[in-house]
Formats: sequence, structure tokens, C-alpha cells
Amino acid sequence: MKQYEQVAEQLRTLVVDGELQPGSRLPNEAVLAREFGVSRATLREALRSLAAQDLIRTAKGAGGGSYVTLPSVEHMSSFLHSSITLLADANDVSLENLLEARELVEVPAARLAAERRRDHDLERLRDAIPDKPLRLGPDQQFVYNQDFHSIVIECCDNVLLAIASQPIFGVLQRNLARAKLGERFHRAINEQHRSIAAAIEAGDAGGAGGEMHAHLEYLRPYYERAWRI
Repeated sequence: MKQYEQVAEQLRTLVVDGELQPGSRLPNEAVLAREFGVSRATLREALRSLAAQDLIRTAKGAGGGSYVTLPSVEHMSSFLHSSITLLADANDVSLENLLEARELVEVPAARLAAERRRDHDLERLRDAIPDKPLRLGPDQQFVYNQDFHSIVIECCDNVLLAIASQPIFGVLQRNLARAKLGERFHRAINEQHRSIAAAIEAGDAGGAGGEMHAHLEYLRPYYERAWRI
């Protein structure tokens, strides 16, 4: 492990263990470099590494310095998405792994969404289903599709579910988007989304989970044909 990586790891441990609280300001570079027994150049490299992980932010000016922060849901999902994509491309994660993980996350999430949904969640779900899907291009269709599934997860009001689900969905979606899918496919997807949304709106947890399961089973053969095109 390089010297800057060792410093970054020690600082990361202090953040994770709570010894450095979110919002707290780190000592200046000279002090930190002296404490860790490294050059200021090495210290700066360690801080850049932590900033890339969204564990610190650096501000300039009179109130400048490095401040402890916490990774956002978007940052964590993006990092996991990139990592899962690399694993899938290296054949370390199979399509079956991804489909199984998605079912294990999204079917229970649909049930929770039915139990926890709020009025503004229902409005967002309805808005994520286009009225005239066949007038949209494939890219627009996939944006709506991703938004719908993201909103179902957000209805659960569970940050860990959001972090876990988005990278899996994103990797699968990337591969499916490469396939040539016709009007029949997009029409069916929108009808299935309406059925899921209706069950969530009715507070029918069992129905919402069942509709999501049926939806993912419908998608399975399309993913299998599109995988690694």
C-alpha cells in the first residue's frame, strides 16, 4: 500500500469510527502532515483520495479547509454501479446473480412501498408512466422506466434499499438498452407499471409484490437475449 493510501485509510477509519464527526474541520495540511509523519504532498494526495470518496470536502477562502462529510446516496450508488459493471464485464458477476439480486430487493420494496407510500409518492409514480409511450424514443422510454423503479424504492423511505437497488438496476438497464425492443415490449412495460402503481396506491402490499415479481419475470427473457450484445 502506498504511503498516501495508508494515510487516507487512517483518516477514513477516524471518520467511520466517529472520532471525526461530519461537519468537523480537519487540522491544516502542515499539522496533519506532521501528525502522520509524511510530506505535505503525500498528505494532499490522501485528502484528494478521500474527497473522491465523498468523505471530505475542501473549501477555499477565509473559511477554507477540509471538512468531514458523509457520502450521498447518489455517490454511493454511482460507486457501486461502477464496481458492479466492472465485475460483470469481467464475468465475476453473472446475469443470473443480477436478476436474482434485483428480485430479492425490488419485490419486498414494492410491498413496503404499498405500506409506506405518501400522496406525493403516488403522484410521482403516475408521472413516471408516460401517457403515450409509443411516441417516445427508446432512450426516453428507458428514462421513464428507470424513474419508475427508482420512485418505487424511494417510497420505502429506506436509504440502504436505495443504495442497494440502483446499481443493480443500472447495470441491467445498460445492457437491455442495447437491444432492439419493439412497440409490444414498451406497451407491456407501461401496462405492468400501471398495475404495480395501482396496487401501491391501494395499499395492497401482497398485490404490489406480486405485480413486481410478474414484471421482473416478464423482463427476464429480454435481459437474457440482450446480455453482452
